[in-house]
Amino acid sequence: MSDANVRIPEEAKDRLAAIAAAEGLSLRAYLARLAETMLTPAERAERAEKARAALRAWNGYAPTPAEQDELDDELDRRLARVQRP
Repeated sequence: MSDANVRIPEEAKDRLAAIAAAEGLSLRAYLARLAETMLTPAERAERAEKARAALRAWNGYAPTPAEQDELDDELDRRLARVQRP
């Protein structure tokens, strides 16, 4: 396996190193684990479609695009409420 150099602001590197250390990992190991566990947008979309298909097959749940947008907006509102200081 070859290594790569990534240029990021020093503050970001320090924060990531602190998070890694708190988990008992080196920065290199932490970033490798992060890369293995994060999903790409295409992977997230594929999983979402599989979940929608499973819900359709299980109970007929099939929201229209407009209903999905409304549900997304409602989720955004609820998350914003919880995240306020």
